[in-house]
Amino acid sequence: MSDFPASWQFRSPKARLALWFGWLCLVALFVWCWQVMNERTIWMFVQDAPKQAADIGGRMWPPRWSYLGELMVPLWDTLNMATLGTLLGVILAVPVAFMAARNTSPFPLILRPIALFIIVASRSINSLIWALLLVAILGPGLLAGIIAIGLRSIGFIGKLLYEGIEETDIRQVEAITATGASQAQVLNYAIVPQILPAFWGITVFRWDINIRESAILGLVGAGGLGLKLQNSLNTLAWPQVTLILLVILATVVLSEWVSAKVRAAII
Repeated sequence: MSDFPASWQFRSPKARLALWFGWLCLVALFVWCWQVMNERTIWMFVQDAPKQAADIGGRMWPPRWSYLGELMVPLWDTLNMATLGTLLGVILAVPVAFMAARNTSPFPLILRPIALFIIVASRSINSLIWALLLVAILGPGLLAGIIAIGLRSIGFIGKLLYEGIEETDIRQVEAITATGASQAQVLNYAIVPQILPAFWGITVFRWDINIRESAILGLVGAGGLGLKLQNSLNTLAWPQVTLILLVILATVVLSEWVSAKVRAAII
């Protein structure tokens, strides 16, 4: 028997072998993806891209400031689309969140899987896809954009809200239950007060995100600034494109500032 103790190793031989195998698989995946991309890429266009980008950039400057007056109504439509879509998403997401949470779902074996499926489905489909489907069903206009924003918001609000519901302090629930309160009273006096700050924070945060998304939904016919952007791109009116992008940037920055202030005041 050796007098020297066995040296400590960070990983066992099997763990090191598994790590190296994982890295080998990752490198192989990267090489395969590079080959697929290389086969489907026309490198002549890529080499010419800097020249084309410089040419378009020269046409985009200076912005056409006289076009600003025509953007006020689409900007207002974009803000309304984001606000009403967020409100619709909140109305639909709140009951879904309570059904998805383990501690509030009335029938966990039935309603909880359904609620989780709704949340996953909403988060899996981008708002542009929702808008494309709704424009095909309802026709172009703000209504399709509002519903698309609302359907997309269900997954975001519902997931964060049901996680907040599950993290509520059980001691407050037990204290209210011990008084002989009904299930509705427990919900109203023990759970809702705990999640209310998170609820408002999530809502404002989602409204901020929806302003960014609603600004481009017009590209598929949902109205707002995106529609003006699509028309300017189709007519190669590059100075107008620059102005629209600046308006979108200013709107997003302002909404981010408002969102941060509101969340700081609430939380």
